[in-house]
Order: sequence, then C-alpha cells, then structure tokens
Amino acid sequence: MFERIAELAIRRARLVLIVAVVATALMGALGSGAFTKLLGGGFDDPASQSTRARDLIDKKFGGETNLVLLVRAGDGRVDTPSAEQNGKALVASLKKEKTLANVVSYWDTRSAQLLSKDGREAMVLAHVKGDPTQQQKNATSLLDDYDGTYNKALTVRAGGVAAVGNDMSTQVVEDLELAELIAIPLTLILLLFVFGSVVAALLPLAIAVIAILGSFAELSLLADVTSVSNTATNLTTALGLGLGIDYGLLMISRFREQLATGASVEDAVRRTVHTAGRTVAFSASTVAAALAALLVFPQYFLRSFGFAGVGVVAIAAVSALFVMPPLLVVLGHRVNKGQMPWAKTANVTTRVSIWARLARTVMRRPALTALPVLAVLLVAASPLLGITFGTPDERVLPKDAESRQVSATLQKNFNGNDNAALQIVIGQNVGQNVDKAPLEKYADQLSQLKGVVRVETSTGTYTHGQESAAGPGSTNLSRPDGQRISVVSSLTPKSDAAQSLVGDVRALTPPPGTHPLVGGIDAELVDAKHSISGQLPLAIGLVVLTTFVLLFLFTGSIVQPLRALALNAITLVATLGIMTWIFQEGHLSSLLGFTAQPMEMSMTVLMFCIVFGLSMDYEVFVTSRIKELHDQGDDTESAVTNGLGHTGRIVTAAACLLAVSFFAFGTSKLSFMQMFGLGSGLAILIDAVAIRGVLVPAAMRLLGGSAWYAPGFLRRFHSRFGLSESAPEPAAEPEPAVSRG
Repeated sequence: MFERIAELAIRRARLVLIVAVVATALMGALGSGAFTKLLGGGFDDPASQSTRARDLIDKKFGGETNLVLLVRAGDGRVDTPSAEQNGKALVASLKKEKTLANVVSYWDTRSAQLLSKDGREAMVLAHVKGDPTQQQKNATSLLDDYDGTYNKALTVRAGGVAAVGNDMSTQVVEDLELAELIAIPLTLILLLFVFGSVVAALLPLAIAVIAILGSFAELSLLADVTSVSNTATNLTTALGLGLGIDYGLLMISRFREQLATGASVEDAVRRTVHTAGRTVAFSASTVAAALAALLVFPQYFLRSFGFAGVGVVAIAAVSALFVMPPLLVVLGHRVNKGQMPWAKTANVTTRVSIWARLARTVMRRPALTALPVLAVLLVAASPLLGITFGTPDERVLPKDAESRQVSATLQKNFNGNDNAALQIVIGQNVGQNVDKAPLEKYADQLSQLKGVVRVETSTGTYTHGQESAAGPGSTNLSRPDGQRISVVSSLTPKSDAAQSLVGDVRALTPPPGTHPLVGGIDAELVDAKHSISGQLPLAIGLVVLTTFVLLFLFTGSIVQPLRALALNAITLVATLGIMTWIFQEGHLSSLLGFTAQPMEMSMTVLMFCIVFGLSMDYEVFVTSRIKELHDQGDDTESAVTNGLGHTGRIVTAAACLLAVSFFAFGTSKLSFMQMFGLGSGLAILIDAVAIRGVLVPAAMRLLGGSAWYAPGFLRRFHSRFGLSESAPEPAAEPEPAVSRG
C-alpha cells in the first residue's frame, strides 16, 4: 500500500495537490457552519433516572425551571407599588413569550421563598422550551431582550441552567479564538527553530490546516444527525494542529535524511513513505483507538470528543500520507529554502549524540537512573488518593460571569435554593395517579429528611416534618396522569450532603403502586457518576486490548505492548495527580483564576483517552526506529541507543509543538478547559522527556533479549499478518543540517 502511495505522489504530484486544495476549500465551507449547530451541556446519561424525570416534567408539566431572573428594585423593596407595577409588567411580558413556559414570580404568588431576605430582590422562574439546540438559541434571544434594565426601574440578571449554558457557549468561542491566536504564531516560531528553514516549517502547518478544516466539516455533518458538544471544536483545533505538525515533522525529517544520503528526490519520497508513512499510519491507529473508547459512554459530551478525535486523527494521517509526499516531490531540495541564520552552523550530530549518550547512560545503570524519575512521578500521582468528581456548573465560569453571580446570590440571600431543588415525578404511566392521603404522607416524610427546607406538592407545602400543610398547594404540580413534587433544601448544590439527600429520597418508601423518578442537578450528578463509572471499565478494557493488539502487530512481541502500557499508565497517573493537586485542592487557583472544586468527571475521562493516545503516538515514533535497527541485526542495547539517537530530537520537537497547542487552552476562562489544556500539555512533556528519555531505555535494558519475546504460534501469526518493515535501511544515514531544536 505504501509503495502505491509513494508512486501516486511521484507520478501525479500536481494533480493530487489540486484535488487536495479543492477538497480543503470545500471542507472549509462546510465546516464554517459547525459553530451554529453545536450544543452546550451533554453531561447527562439519557437513560438515567434524572434525565427521564426531566423529560417527563418537560412533557407533562411544562418543563423544569432552567431560567432564573433575579429582579432588583432600584429604589427600595420589590413590593413597593412602583416596583410591583413594573414587576407585574415584566412577568406579563415574559408570559407572552412563546419560548417560555411555567413562568412563576413573587408578584404572582407572594411566596416568601421567591423574595430575598432584605426584600430588595425577587425571583422570576421559567422554563426555556425546545430541544438542546432550540433551547440554547431561545435562551440567547431572551437574555438579549430582558437581561439588564427593565423600564428604567428594575435591574434584571439571569441565572439557572439555561443562562449558565449560554455563558459557557459564548466563552468557548472566545477561548478558542484566543487559543488559536496564541498557538499558531508560537508554533510557527518553534517550527522555524526546529527546521531552520521557512519552507520546511510551513509544510507541517499545511497538514494541520487540512486536519482542522476537515474536522470542522465532520462536526458539521455529525451535528445534523446527532447531538455534538460545542467544546469538541477545542479538541479538533488542538489535536489537528498538534498531530498535523507531528506527522508532518516526522515525514519531512525522514525526507531530509534521505536527501542528505545522496538519494534522488523520488527515492527519498519512496523511502519516506515506506518508513515514516508507515509509522504515521500505525501511530494514528493507536491514537484513534484510544479516542474511540469515548464512544462507549452515553453522554453526548464524551461521544462528541470520540467522533471529533477519531475524525481529526484520521484526517491528519490521511493528509500526511497523501498530501505531504506530493509536496515533497514538487519542492525537492527546495524544502531547505529560506534557511535561517542559526541553521548554517548547526551541529545535528551533537544533538543526536546527546540523546544517544542519555540512552547509553541510562542503560549502563538502569535501576539507579530510573528509580529517582519513577519516584518523582509516583509522588506527583499521590493526590489521586483523595480525588473526588463532579459535573460542570456555574463555578467553572469566571467569577464576574453574571449567571455565576446570580447563583451565589440565590444561595446567600434566599431561603432554600429553588433552582437546585430535587424534582420528583410520580405516575409516569398514563392514567396513573396518587390519592391525596398517600401523597400527603409521602411529602411529609420527605420534609423530615436532613437538609430539606420545604416540600411543595399539589396538596400543600410541607416544612420540617410538620404533618399539616404549611402552605397552599399548587395545581400546576398535578395532572390526571401524574404528580410532581419539588424538594427544596438548604444544602450546597453538588456537595456530599446534597448527593446523600438524593440517595435518601430515592430510598424512601413511595406511595403504594408508584415508582417515582427523582431528578434535579444533584440527582444528575449522582447519575452521571454512576453512568461513567459503570462504563469506564469497558472503555479502559477496549483501550488496553486494542493497544496491545496493534503494538503486537507492529513489533511482533508480547512484551513490548505490556512495557508500553505500564509506562503509559505512569504518565497518566502522574498527570492526573498533578491536575488534582491544582484544580481540586486549589493550588495555583489565584494564578490561573479558577475556583477549586471536584475534578470534572467527563473531562477527566477525556484527558485519560487523549493522554493515553498521545503517549502511544510517541511510543510508536521511538519503537518503530528501534525495531528497524533491531531487525537489521543490532542487539537490544545498540538498537535502543541508536534509535533514540535518531528519534529523540523529533520526539522532543513534536512534543513541544503539540504541548503548545494544548497549553494555549490554559488561557481559557472555563476551569475545566484549563484543566484539559494544561493536563494534556504537561502529560506530553512528561512522556517525551521522562518516559521516552529515561524509563524506556531503562526498561529495555532490564528486559534484554526478552523484550522481543513472543510464543511460537504468535511469531508465526505475526510473520503472516504483522506490520513489519520489509525494505532494508541504508547502511549510513548522515543527518541533514538543521537548526538546534
């Protein structure tokens, strides 16, 4: 296959490039519409109890409250004649909005729970209609119309799930723009430094652009048939830029090596595609396999990253295999044009010997050199012993975000938090309802649970275990085929106590013959934890199994896959430990500007798959060269030393370039995106330096000849179906003159 790709590039170079340009333009046009189709949220399991409860409330009761308007009177209390007149006018206007349902306000109900403790603020509760796409658009339109000053007498601020989602969606776009402004110029500078040539530096960027535009086109198409998270664009940008450059860097470096041996342009392209191209294809397979594991999760947030990740990896690899070779054919020796001043005196042999000397030093005393590095990484992993998990809420936003400020005000200035109430639906079957007496008894028992402030039903409002109704019931909570109960607590949303309350409510004996569904944001967190933890073993198992199989097919050894999996696990736990130390324990929070909170569960799973996949990317870069030399007759020590000597600079340069793409997202104002960017970038550097530079040669030295062991039947299987190199490596390979990198 790789020979045919090379011949196509040599014989039809300009035609292939014309097709690539046209395809890129079409992908760019198609991908430009992706941003209007992508959604916020997606952290809930559609089959969970809380999601089913929300769906039933949407269907039968007009929807849960997802928009809270906090209204403040400019000249005193909200129950003065002037404020009341304007408040009622505001509510009347909101009730006319076709995109709203269940509009409830203090001025309608005179409910003390909707009035602040100082009487200066009141709540208006509502449900924004529509599916996730429509809901986001409707919320944006409503906030444009009502957020701010109303009739010059009232100040209106928006909170609730819909407002938080709107703020997060807006912030994602702003963060992406900033990340691109930072990453692309820095990447170009680094490429110039690595290659020492303007032409060579620009070529990987061409692959990256194709990968990014192609991925946006993929997301646009996917959004037409399924829900896709808007944060998937961040992943496609970082991975597209990073992998496009990684693969381009590997191809160009090998091409320049071949030219330096005196090979013709055509032969250099053939050898490049056959060796580096094969490595790119296999590396992309391992990264894609790790990201494909995200598809086992039911949350569309994670599934979106699975779709986007596999797509961007595939497009980057295809671009490197089919676009880079014809570019090299057309450019030929001009790939070194635009040489920078520092490149003329660069001594690549010295750089290569640094990595070779490092490998030789480590292999001379493997235990002595590896144990300190291993100890540091395990200490970095130690915060994992206290890790806790959560889901995104208003705290991931900057402190000056309006929806976050409204949430803080609701918790501080109001009795209970209606926005975070548990919602119970009874009688989900058509025609099923609950008699008054059992409903009253159930509500009374609910009101006695620890932390509950009040329980609202159609029969009354129950407080602190009182057996008699403490307030009038709401007819909006009753339907011929069902009942809705609202359980308002004084507990901090998503706290351990709030999650325990969900368990207490679900454990309570319901009215005879009923099967209540419990929803609300705390129930959604409990269900999300259960859903992800339930699927996580399958995801990890798939990643491990596919990686093992692919590495066996590549190396013919069963020891090499096990060694790679063990070292990748070290990278993972060290990275996750550092991220727990920073984002959960709050270290560096003042510097980075975030609020410490439990680790965002979905993003942690995503980072696991990303880090694992990228670690395998560099594993393949290094192992492929070591195996080439081993197949040519070098013993294990020589193969590792010379293999790292050849690939050390490439891996280091690739890691720095890819890390820049991820570190750029550390500038995000969404804390979970900061964690993703910083964690992924840090993991790449740990893997490239500590793992590839120290632990790989140490492990290979300790394993010795057994590093390439496989049972006889597997050796026979590999000889028939494996992915070994078939063409011999030239005897001598002087390095090309490129810059110090």
